Amino acid sequence: IILAAGKGTRMKSSLPKVLHPLANIPIISHVIDSCKTAGIQDTVVIVAPGMSDVTDVVKPIATATQLKPLGTGDAAKAAKNILNNYKGYIFILNGDLPFVKPETLNKLHDMAQETGLAILGFETDTPYGYGRLITDDNKYVTHIVEEKDCTEDQRNIKLGNAGAYCIKGEYLFKWLDQLSNNNAQGEYYLTDIISIAAKDGVASTYALGEITETVGINSRAQLAEAEKILQQRLRLAAMDNGVTMVDPDTVYLSADTKFGNDVVIEPNVFFGPGVTVGQGTVIHAFTHLEGVVIGKNSFVGPFARLRPKTKIGDNVSVGNFIEVNRSEFKDGSKSKHVSYIGDASIGEKTNIGAGTVIANYDGFNKLNTIIGQDTFIGSNSTIISPVTIGDGAIIAAGSTITNNVKSNDLAVGRAKQVVSEGWAVAYRERKNKGKV
Repeated sequence: IILAAGKGTRMKSSLPKVLHPLANIPIISHVIDSCKTAGIQDTVVIVAPGMSDVTDVVKPIATATQLKPLGTGDAAKAAKNILNNYKGYIFILNGDLPFVKPETLNKLHDMAQETGLAILGFETDTPYGYGRLITDDNKYVTHIVEEKDCTEDQRNIKLGNAGAYCIKGEYLFKWLDQLSNNNAQGEYYLTDIISIAAKDGVASTYALGEITETVGINSRAQLAEAEKILQQRLRLAAMDNGVTMVDPDTVYLSADTKFGNDVVIEPNVFFGPGVTVGQGTVIHAFTHLEGVVIGKNSFVGPFARLRPKTKIGDNVSVGNFIEVNRSEFKDGSKSKHVSYIGDASIGEKTNIGAGTVIANYDGFNKLNTIIGQDTFIGSNSTIISPVTIGDGAIIAAGSTITNNVKSNDLAVGRAKQVVSEGWAVAYRERKNKGKV
């Protein structure tokens, strides 16, 4: 059960808190991915009324609605109609807990099997701001005390509450039904389940996670801090898998970025969602990539922008100030200087000269261009889509191409050069006569 009904008012956003992006995917998607990796079979996400956007993002995962904001215990209870007869173990996690590791969830499950109830905790010398797990002499949790309610002795306890639970299914909803809202907030607290379990003779165990796994996100500042943590994890994982980063702190990754080994990434490179980079490819500085698949041993940048639905083959060069959108560069092709390539297929070993623009939009529709293999496009050419340029063709520099060009033809689409001998001398003389 993932609790995601909170509005996240401190975010000051019309977007639900759990949908704010972290490494370019929603916060809640990180929680769901951890659950899947841990082997959790079914998931229910608890939402509030009007959260259809959360429901859409988590599909096909089931959602249940907490009709009123009456606390964490009431939120978990909203899953009763879906999970009431489940006899296995049920996790309860907060939807803004993106860093909990699959192996930690498995540890929590192992501890729950001892008694039927386990809580995720962490140890730290600086537990300020967290609830404390209060334990007895047998190391069972007797209750949880929030920071604001701690006595002086309890404030010195270094065992914090991470806010995640694993409970035997046959107990869960029986205990949730017994929660009381007899407190100052009038809410049903999930933490009270510990005392209810004790009445049934069930002791509460705990499993330990790392403090970084407990990072919750309630504000834009906390979102920024979480992004720093995740970016560091992603960079380290990439480097551990054979990627060289010249200046790791300046490289921004997405959660789904994929690399082959021996990739080299220079400083100030941004990877948006859906990027795959093949073995041995070099991404030069100040390059922006999103939704692109890049093959092996290619070179991209510096200052290149590769936009979604772009495919770069093996041994391709896409160089300085090149923008590529919804296009394919096949193996061995190149465009090294200051060009725009949109809705085009570039054949193998074709060279796109500096300043080339593929005019793919007629004001109403995006149109396609096909350029064959071993073709040469001269500098400062404009290709007006839709056209097909055959294998081995040559487009003269400065041409505007509006019609198809057959294989091995030369196309020149520019005005004929006219030379007037000595004209400049006479021109200057006329102009100088008019000066005072």
